[in-house]
Amino acid sequence: MTKHPADHLSKPTLGDGDRKEIGNLILRGLPRNEFPQVFSAMELVRLRLHQVLHEAGETIKSVYFLNEGIGSVLTVQPDGKSVEVGLIGKEGFVGVPVIFGFSTSPLRVVTQADGTGYRIDADALRTMLPRYPMLEKRLQRFSMMLGMQSTQIAACNRLHNVEERLARWLLMSHDRCHGNRLPLTQEFLGQMLGARRASVSVAAAALQKAGMIAYTRGSVTIRDRCNLEDAACDCYGIIQRQKKRWDEETRQAI
Repeated sequence: MTKHPADHLSKPTLGDGDRKEIGNLILRGLPRNEFPQVFSAMELVRLRLHQVLHEAGETIKSVYFLNEGIGSVLTVQPDGKSVEVGLIGKEGFVGVPVIFGFSTSPLRVVTQADGTGYRIDADALRTMLPRYPMLEKRLQRFSMMLGMQSTQIAACNRLHNVEERLARWLLMSHDRCHGNRLPLTQEFLGQMLGARRASVSVAAAALQKAGMIAYTRGSVTIRDRCNLEDAACDCYGIIQRQKKRWDEETRQAI
């Protein structure tokens, strides 16, 4: 895993703050009386494939509002093995412990693809939260979404076979990326699914034979999303339905 600092691209200004130019949905949803102040405190950074944004047990110095790309949330075992328990895209935020007053996390967050994000110092965000209640509320809601997703993925990893889990994982990643191509290797997929590389290879071959994906060394292309949804376990649908219910509740509360 790569652990270099994110590349600085620009310091956002109010002129950059056209909502249509911002991918992150938390930032785009802020009210007019909060958005300019929050946005101007951030910097746009480039995120590299397999870059570690947070390491388990280490102090969280910066947090990220993802603009493009995918963050994979991993639980790491003492022997170094890891398994994915959550996915974060433009709907979310990397640094959930910070909003509840914690400075460390038991989880690693690593990027699955090149992308960009809005970065802010963790201490600066802590200072902001009491002054900007809608920002705090949106971050708390996202933490609930991520927690719900994580519990479902944990059940999925225990109850369902590798092929079903791979289909579910590809759908969740596809929802959070631009285009149909995902830069993935068998080794990385094995880490994400908590499965042996050979098992992932067999599962990927089955999905490819059925015409749902095209799998080559280092990448997967989604070919037939409709059938891929049929091949996935029920976990994908459960996560999507709960997210839809909570989104509707959020809209009604505004």
